[in-house]
Amino acid sequence: MKYIKDLHEGETIRSIYLCKGKRSAETRNGKPYDNLLLQDKTGTLDGKIWDPNSQGIADYDEKDFIEVVGDVITYNNNLQLNIKQLRIASEGDYNPADYMPTSEKSVDTMYEELLTYIRGISNEYLRRAVEYYFVNDEAFIKKFKGHSAAKTVHHGFAGGLLEHTLSVVHLCEYFAGAYDIINKDLLIASAVCHDIGKTKELSSFPDNDYTDEGQLIGHIVIGVEMLSDAIRTIPDFPEVLANEWKHCIIAHHGELEFGSPKKPALAEAMALNLADNADAKMQTLKEIFKDKKGTDWLGYNRLFESNLRRTSDV
Repeated sequence: MKYIKDLHEGETIRSIYLCKGKRSAETRNGKPYDNLLLQDKTGTLDGKIWDPNSQGIADYDEKDFIEVVGDVITYNNNLQLNIKQLRIASEGDYNPADYMPTSEKSVDTMYEELLTYIRGISNEYLRRAVEYYFVNDEAFIKKFKGHSAAKTVHHGFAGGLLEHTLSVVHLCEYFAGAYDIINKDLLIASAVCHDIGKTKELSSFPDNDYTDEGQLIGHIVIGVEMLSDAIRTIPDFPEVLANEWKHCIIAHHGELEFGSPKKPALAEAMALNLADNADAKMQTLKEIFKDKKGTDWLGYNRLFESNLRRTSDV
């Protein structure tokens, strides 16, 4: 197969991709066309079918594996595929593992490092509560290892939730060492658990889409509910510690307009918000620049509210 990351402008290709998204639309002249989002493990690609009623275009739906024939062009500084032919691929034609974007890092190595941090939590109440999921719950562990951290934006790949969590833990470890006002056990436990609700907010690959629970409640509230379930299994868990831990999860998006029910009121909550935001934004930049070469300006980016470009090699 021709991986998306290896495509170049001017190519004519025949390859199989996962139809991640499909939307029918009309041109200004009222002519129907289809917008597609094609996916393999190396990334995604916008596709266009300008004549969806032609004989060369078979009926298809989202989440179908489709073989497409088309021309690779550049539009608004991004590659796009103009699709001339399309058929539904048979099961024997493809390996599903080729279509799930995955972390470039070893999931098992990352998880073992995360467990090292968990073992290092000296507060018995916090450690046992974290272990409730990350050591004792095999179904959770399997799901957490393979989950993404987002539908889009950052770490939207299998293993992304683990990779993001470990990065946030690393940053929080620095904060705890640099500022003696921080309760390290509370901050590390919060960093490990800050996004556990995403295992229920988002469905697994290949869908990687918001669940009903995710749409209605969201990962912050789901995560606090999961903490409560763990806390209830531990006799005499201090109420004040439980509230402080929950607050860190509740406030980790920092601002009300970003989805946090409360703004950070504890040093640990502030540090967690800074670490979470820093890793999310730096990973987003990494993904934006991943396949860009040279120092061309990429245009205004709404997330960063800035025009972006790569640094020169000088």
